[in-house]
Amino acid sequence: MWHPIRTIMSRRCFSGYLLSTLRKFSHSAPCRPLKVYFETYGCQMNRSDTEVAKSVLSMAGLQNVTSFQECDTVLLMTCAIRESAENKIWKRLHHYRLVAKQRGRSIKIGVLGCMAERLKEKLLCNPDFSIDSFTSGAISNSEPRPSPSVGADFVCGPDAYRDLPRLIADAHAGIQGASVALSLEETYADVRPVRRCQSSEDGLEGNQSSPSAFLSVMRGCDNMCTYCIVPFVRGRERSRPLSSIRDEAAQLFEAGVRNITLLGQNVNSYCDLSVPQNRTLTSKTHLTPGFHAIYRPKLGGLRFVDLLDEISRISPELRIRFTSPHPKDFPPEVLQLIAERQNICSHLHLPAQSGSATVLDRMGRGYTPDAYLALVETVRKTIPGVAITSDFIAGFCGETEEDHEASVQLIKDVGYSFTFCFPYSMREKTRAYHRLVDDVPLETKNRRHLELRAAGRQASLEFNRAQIGQIQLVLVEGPSRRSFEDVFGFNDCNVKVIFPRMIAQSPTTGATSNAITLNPGDYVAVQVEEATSQTLRGRALWKTTLKKFHEDSHECTYENTKFNMQLQS
Repeated sequence: MWHPIRTIMSRRCFSGYLLSTLRKFSHSAPCRPLKVYFETYGCQMNRSDTEVAKSVLSMAGLQNVTSFQECDTVLLMTCAIRESAENKIWKRLHHYRLVAKQRGRSIKIGVLGCMAERLKEKLLCNPDFSIDSFTSGAISNSEPRPSPSVGADFVCGPDAYRDLPRLIADAHAGIQGASVALSLEETYADVRPVRRCQSSEDGLEGNQSSPSAFLSVMRGCDNMCTYCIVPFVRGRERSRPLSSIRDEAAQLFEAGVRNITLLGQNVNSYCDLSVPQNRTLTSKTHLTPGFHAIYRPKLGGLRFVDLLDEISRISPELRIRFTSPHPKDFPPEVLQLIAERQNICSHLHLPAQSGSATVLDRMGRGYTPDAYLALVETVRKTIPGVAITSDFIAGFCGETEEDHEASVQLIKDVGYSFTFCFPYSMREKTRAYHRLVDDVPLETKNRRHLELRAAGRQASLEFNRAQIGQIQLVLVEGPSRRSFEDVFGFNDCNVKVIFPRMIAQSPTTGATSNAITLNPGDYVAVQVEEATSQTLRGRALWKTTLKKFHEDSHECTYENTKFNMQLQS
């Protein structure tokens, strides 16, 4: 007689046996290890998570490959922040099912990340479910209606990547699986992949020769903005021990990395509670003046200013960036440290989301436009030459034309170096889903979105044109996509700069000298000659170091000041 519990237990035993067998024989000559191919969509955190997952699989004896043609298993690292992002994944699932069927291949497909956490069983292709089963319940009519034939073989949430070897083994044994439990503790602090960014302009592929790397420092978010799904798919905030971050950053620097981006859903609310509390008992959360949080101030722990201080001391040649912050978590001590440390980049991402006080209140952002503008003024006074980028949402619940115009005006008033603008997409589970009405028509959302983007492009163009004639420090990332004769890199303001890969003149006399070829990881003094809304184009003057460039700039500024004082006297 069939017994469900006995059957489940036997499946688990078989799954454990299979996984053990895979690990035991994956390195032996007669047995080929399973090959896994990743596709990554969404934010920088997803790219970092892909490297975490790859490391977990490598340690279990599986092989990561760079081509679908080589693989046995496809893993899609997904985003759930907007409906369009999820639609893209449904299309990819359909594509891989179709290709595998046409080629007569048995391919297992896993969905990872935020979409796996949000949709769970709707992603699994279960023949016992009808199409109505997948779309019943509290799913909006605007969401895609998948059929079981385009579903996944298993799903794995952001806090469950350690389960991937088991899930893959189960899938190849014909057993569906899901591991989507959120954790209050998981930070993957002990997983040490070398997370290297792309060194091609399109940003699609990783490259081990890249001088840049992402480094995850915290996970989750406690802000609970009414429009945002992140707290529900990424969980509560928890931070890695500062010591583990420092050690990994030092290892990356020794491996040739010269630019590290610290990552977190709310990176500047970092709070390491792993240290003995008698050392940090008096520390507490200091918010930006005029801003407030929905949660109680956190007590104890090492804070974001401590993290920046430690990482920036690893080497004066290591550039530090961070994303994505919340504007409420920029107390004066953080801004002052950024201003003092030459290797912490003068670029801040300050997501505004809207320029309307009414909409900001409805979003639960914890500030007004006036408080936001006061922060911008403080930032610019504290960090001269700083570049400010931002996020905006078009067509949030109840947004009027007046509200929209306030957002356009804020973009013009601040003069951002870049803005990321998106039409609002309502998400299940969010407070907006339960308490507000998505009442702005799609056509209106799209029009407002285009108007925000146009204002943002104009602000970016003006910001970039103001840099023409400047000599800037640029870290070479790799070859330009459009010309092998050029390379590209990013300046201190995180603006892309394209310039010839050869330096053929002496920096002091201008005379022709032996040509120098620039390589990824080189710091170069570049004079900006042209500007568009997205890139700068310039001429490489000389190779340098981060420390020497700033010392030379300081001496030049001092001499110019002394010369001007002599003229005035």
